[in-house]
Amino acid sequence: MSDALLLTPLNALHLELGARMVPFAGYSMPLQYPAGLMAEHLHTRGKVGLFDVSHMGQLRVTPRTGTLEDAALALESLIPVDLAGLCANRQRYGFLTNEKGGIRDDLMVANMGDWLFVVVNASCKEADTALMQAALGDRIVIEPLADRALLALQGPEAVHVLADLCPQAEAMRFMDAIEADVDGVRCTVTRSGYTGEDGFEIGIPAEHAEQIARALLADERVLPIGLGARDSLRLESGLCLYGNDLDETTTPVEAALTWAMQKSRREGGARAGGYPGAEIIMTQARDGVSRLRVGLAAEGRAPVRGGTELFADAEGTQKVGVVTSGAFGPSVNAPVAMGYVATGHSAIGTVLYGALRGKFVPVQVRALPFVPPGFKR
Repeated sequence: MSDALLLTPLNALHLELGARMVPFAGYSMPLQYPAGLMAEHLHTRGKVGLFDVSHMGQLRVTPRTGTLEDAALALESLIPVDLAGLCANRQRYGFLTNEKGGIRDDLMVANMGDWLFVVVNASCKEADTALMQAALGDRIVIEPLADRALLALQGPEAVHVLADLCPQAEAMRFMDAIEADVDGVRCTVTRSGYTGEDGFEIGIPAEHAEQIARALLADERVLPIGLGARDSLRLESGLCLYGNDLDETTTPVEAALTWAMQKSRREGGARAGGYPGAEIIMTQARDGVSRLRVGLAAEGRAPVRGGTELFADAEGTQKVGVVTSGAFGPSVNAPVAMGYVATGHSAIGTVLYGALRGKFVPVQVRALPFVPPGFKR
């Protein structure tokens, strides 16, 4: 393992638990533990999995005017999501866009009452912070919460596990966000998750991260989960991974993420536009796009991995798309994938052909997600 890799506050615990560590987004991160990817995946779907996501960026955003709505409106000039209408103790999914309508990063924004809690991807956190500072530094104060850990507790029994350490968790709804004591430590707690299951994200002062992680793992319903199962879980749930399924050349309309843009930010809305690439995105939403993100299911047992080219015919003469993420889905006991295909070939049930080891394997366009979500609405 390279000495140049950054370590999360839970690195020693991962090693103690027998994790296989790999480089990821500049950090040394657990790929899997001795139980193995398949067991970790199924345990999260059936009980509770604990993920270390401390590599992600946590930002505290406050208004220079003292009025939180001013900070929300400032961020709306970079993010095509209704943040001014976000109630206290609620959060929303969103994305930063560029002048061509491409996605710079996807993120979460929570209204914590008198400040906004923004969580961004590890590979983008420096660039995101610099962008916000350059564009909005005269309107908001951006404080990277560097000395923090972030845990994700995911699975159908997650609420019962967390409630033992944080009784307020039981009353939270999907996309709620609060500050509360967890095992006696003041933390940020949000109820969402990138596995498709019910779950929570816990932002913790670094010096208390191992304490809380051990307290959660002491519950027999909880297993530590690595990046491998995290990827297969989010893929079965139809959720994008930045750098694979989203990038600066892909717009929210192409990515089928317009559901995240509330009516007030769409064409004709009270605060339509005003963010980078707005005209392109609104035109696409109105007139359509040439390609769309879709779910894909391959025949047989072999996964169709990211980068696999997709064709309209079994001879491979008409290329119509590409797979961006693909893996074996333990919950559905079959390969699952997603990718971008020409709009004329994006209808559910359309059969395409993936170039796999010199052969053209049938791949059917499927609805996302592959597994029903377990969120508490």
